[in-house]
Amino acid sequence: MKINNIGSMGVNPYKRNLEKNTAVQKSQTKEDKVEISSKAIDLQASNEMTKARQEKVQAIKTQLESGNYTIDPKSIAKGLLNFYKK
Repeated sequence: MKINNIGSMGVNPYKRNLEKNTAVQKSQTKEDKVEISSKAIDLQASNEMTKARQEKVQAIKTQLESGNYTIDPKSIAKGLLNFYKK
């Protein structure tokens, strides 16, 4: 005598496990959380610096166009030396 399908009764254990996992996931509430890194904060601060730099560049452009901009070669040379000494 041959007996087939004893104990299985058409139950899929993987499906049951999947149903348990989805029920657990639904019961957990997820919260949104935002963390800003220190580098991002620095980049936001540099945005203010770029605005100030743009204003300075615009002032120099208007001085150049009007012919009032003067160049100090000694200060330029001093700045270059200080930059390359570092």
